[in-house]
Amino acid sequence: EVQLQASGGGLVQPGGSLRLSCAASGFTFSNTVMSWSRQAPGEGPELVARISKGGVNAVYGDSVKGRFTISRDNINNMLYLEMNSLKPEDTAVYYCVKDDDRTRGPGTLVTVSS
Repeated sequence: EVQLQASGGGLVQPGGSLRLSCAASGFTFSNTVMSWSRQAPGEGPELVARISKGGVNAVYGDSVKGRFTISRDNINNMLYLEMNSLKPEDTAVYYCVKDDDRTRGPGTLVTVSS
């Protein structure tokens, strides 16, 4: 059974930082392109970042370029998202996504507010 458990969300002030983690199991993580996506209330899903199987290449959504960094640990089957200079518009539920079939886990809520 595929499991994608995201964690690390919470309430943070504008300009602050958070690090999201995703524990993956039930598939060959090191052979799978992975992504973070997010969905704000009343909005559709948005790609935040995508990382290649080996972790060398990454692409980012325009709204997060230069502020967010995606990374992965293929030994421990972990995916990460380092988020800096957070803005209120970053408020959303963040999901860890298995790119080949778009499977995603329950998500973690990030709220950016003063």
